Amino acid sequence: MRASIVLAALLAGAATTIAAAQEPTEEPEQEPRRSLDLTVNGVGISIGDSRGVTGLRLNFRDTRLERVNGINATVWSPVGEPTGEVNGLALGLPLTGAARIRGAGIGIFGAGAGEEFVGLGIGGAGVGSGGDLRGIMVGGLGAGAGGDVVGLTIGGLGAGAGGSVRGISIGGLGVGSGGELTGLAVGGLGAGAGGDVRGIVIGGLGAGGGGDFTGFAAGGLGVGSGGDVTGIGVGGLGVGAGGNVTGLTIGGLGVGAGGTLRGIQIGGVGVGAPTVRGLSIAGIMAGGEDVTGLTVAGAYLRVEDGTLHGVGVSAYNDVRGTQRGLTIGLLNRAYELHGVQLGLLNYAGNRPAGLRWLPVVNWSFEDE
Repeated sequence: MRASIVLAALLAGAATTIAAAQEPTEEPEQEPRRSLDLTVNGVGISIGDSRGVTGLRLNFRDTRLERVNGINATVWSPVGEPTGEVNGLALGLPLTGAARIRGAGIGIFGAGAGEEFVGLGIGGAGVGSGGDLRGIMVGGLGAGAGGDVVGLTIGGLGAGAGGSVRGISIGGLGVGSGGELTGLAVGGLGAGAGGDVRGIVIGGLGAGGGGDFTGFAAGGLGVGSGGDVTGIGVGGLGVGAGGNVTGLTIGGLGVGAGGTLRGIQIGGVGVGAPTVRGLSIAGIMAGGEDVTGLTVAGAYLRVEDGTLHGVGVSAYNDVRGTQRGLTIGLLNRAYELHGVQLGLLNYAGNRPAGLRWLPVVNWSFEDE
C-alpha cells in the first residue's frame, strides 16, 4: 500500500514536470549587440556603437553614448541630441560630438557639445556648445556657445556667446556677447555685448555695449554704450553713451553723452552733454546745460538754460544762462555775467542798460 502511494506521487510529479517543460516561457529580452568590444573589465578597445569604454572607442555615428574615458573617434556627429560624455579626446573624422567634452575635441569639420565643452577645441569649420565653452577654442569659421565662453576663443568669421564672454576673443568679422564681455575682444567689423563691457574692445567698425563700459574701446566708426563709459574711448566718427562718459574720449566727428561728460573730451566737430566737466575741445561746436572747466570750440560754444563755470573759448560764446568765469571770443553773450568777457563785442544782460554791450571787455562781479 505504501509502495503504491509513493509510486503514484512520483508519477504525478514527473507528469507535472513534463507539462511545465512543454509550456512556453518568456525569455528576458537581450539588447542587440552593436559593437565589438576587445576589453577586460571595460578597459580596452571598442569598435561600434557601444555605450562606452575606458580606452579607445571607434564608431561611425553615436546614438547611445554614455561615457568614454580616453579617445572617442567618430566619422559623423551624433544622431539627435548628443548624449554622454567624453573625458579625454573626442576626435572627429570629420565630425564629432557629445553632451559633455572634457579634455580635447578636434574635428576636421568641427566638434561640438550639447551641454558643456571644457579644454581644447579645434574645428575646421567651427567649435561650439549648447551650454558653456571653457578653455582654448579655435574654429575655422566660428566658435561660440549658447551659454558662457571663458578663455581664449578664435573664430575665422566670428566668436561669441548667448551668455557672457570672459577672456580673449578674436573674430574675423566680429565678437559678440548676449551678456557681459570681460577681457580682450577684437572684431574685424565690430565687438560688443548686450550687457556690461570691461577690458579692451576693438572693432573695425564699432565697439560698445548695451550696459556700462569700463576700459579701452576703439571703433573704426564709433564707440558707444547704453549705460556709462569709463576709461578711454576712441571712435573714427564718434564716442557716445546713454549715461555718463568719464575719462579720455576722442571722436572723429563728436563726443556726447545723455548724462555727464567728465574728463578730456575731443570731438572733430562737436562735444556735448547736459553736464560737462573737465577739458572739452571741439572743432566747431561744444556745449551743454551745465559746463564746468575749460571748453574750446572753433566756432560756437553754447550753454542752454544753465551755467558756465570756468573758461570758454570760441568765436561765439553764447551763454543763455549764467556765466561764472571767463569767455574769450569774437562775440560773447551772457544773460547773467559774474566774471569777464574778452572780445570784439560783449553782452552782459545783468549790467545797466548803457553797459550791457561793450567792445573789447565787459565784466560784472555783483548783481547789478
